[in-house]
Amino acid sequence: MFRLFKHYIPRVVLLMALLDFLALFLAAEIAWVLRATQIGMVVEPLVERLWPGVIFAVVTQLGMVAVGYYSPEALQSGRTSLMRQLAAVSLAVILLSTLYFLFPSVALWRSNLAFAMPLAILLPLILRSIFALAVGVDAFRRRVLVLGAGKRAARIADLAAHPQARFSIAGFVNMTDAEPVVPGAVHRASLDLLSDHVVALGAGEVVLALEERRGALPLADLLRVKTTGVHVNEISSFLERETGRVDLATVSPSWFIFSDGFTAGQRISKVAKRFFDIIASVAVLLLMAPLLLLAAIAIRVDSKGPVFYRQIRVGLFGVPYRIIKLRSMRTDAEAAGQAVWASEDDPRITRVGRFLRATRIDEVPQAWNVLKGEMSFVGPRPERPEFVSELEAAIPYYAERHMVKPGLTGWAQVNYPYGASIEDGRAKLEYDLYYVKNYTPFLDILILLQTIRVVLWPDGAR
Repeated sequence: MFRLFKHYIPRVVLLMALLDFLALFLAAEIAWVLRATQIGMVVEPLVERLWPGVIFAVVTQLGMVAVGYYSPEALQSGRTSLMRQLAAVSLAVILLSTLYFLFPSVALWRSNLAFAMPLAILLPLILRSIFALAVGVDAFRRRVLVLGAGKRAARIADLAAHPQARFSIAGFVNMTDAEPVVPGAVHRASLDLLSDHVVALGAGEVVLALEERRGALPLADLLRVKTTGVHVNEISSFLERETGRVDLATVSPSWFIFSDGFTAGQRISKVAKRFFDIIASVAVLLLMAPLLLLAAIAIRVDSKGPVFYRQIRVGLFGVPYRIIKLRSMRTDAEAAGQAVWASEDDPRITRVGRFLRATRIDEVPQAWNVLKGEMSFVGPRPERPEFVSELEAAIPYYAERHMVKPGLTGWAQVNYPYGASIEDGRAKLEYDLYYVKNYTPFLDILILLQTIRVVLWPDGAR
């Protein structure tokens, strides 16, 4: 795993992204040469057209990130990779055509794009196929030795068994006399030196997964393993890295206090985030105004009631504010006066409302809340006070998600399907805490790009 701006990225993904960049640059170069040959133009040295090729590769690769071309499901499925790449190149062509109109000297000619498009689709896909055949996924999985053989160790084993896992289990060491839960665990007493066992198994990382650490922490073993050059980790940080979420079942208050992160209050990042929110919210409100007008007409024709829906939500530091959305439910949706979780195929949703929710158009008016400073474009989704009280009573650390502004989209929204229950709230909180803990502008950009994938391939919008 490679850590970039506090966010963990698998090395295999970084390597593939680099190779894809080179393939996309090659696609732009081939397209330029083909078009120049077609019209009888002299092909100048590569250095004369370096920037158009670089910009083509960068924009196309941003499109690939946005539609989830590097997501686990795309890495595992050739069909999914093809669909995602078609969408990525389509988005890139739109942006590149705009760039050519605004800055013709640094963009590929629009006529070049006719040649570059099919190459940009085919070359990365061919490269991915060759890559998978030549290397295989297992070559890029880290071998992990787990110290522990109880329920926590079993959780790591279950995670490793997933086809999309980025590590493999080298073995388990039972550090106590308790009956092991995982099969094949070696008892610590049968080993002379744990460090020699680590080296013999070829493990690149040791994860501490004890059920009870008090009085059982193997400090001498861990020190010896650490000095051999093998990375030593504890289960909470390991699961955070591997899953992109804070595992509430294993963390403790001391872990939150002493682990790195929770630097969202840095002044420069905070100012940059607010500046982006202002510019982006104004742009969204202006560009989406015609669509909002059409949606408003459709809402009025479809059902009686107001076009906009205002509702109290919990914001930064737990301060309530009024969110504004396009109305997607009947006006008597909560006739009993009590807050009700949305459900799958909720009968309260109108015909137009179902479309608005599936396409996320109903969320667009919240750009006004962003402009006012009550929300940000990226952050945990705001909940209603009634639900917050219920969730805070049932889930530990829930209040910590209110240490940043709520957002239109967030890390939970791009990683977890829509849910409306205590258990779903717990799962989404784990992603929200990861965001609060590891916030950087880079993570915001990554979330915004992946939001495009969520909009294009909606999963359970309600």
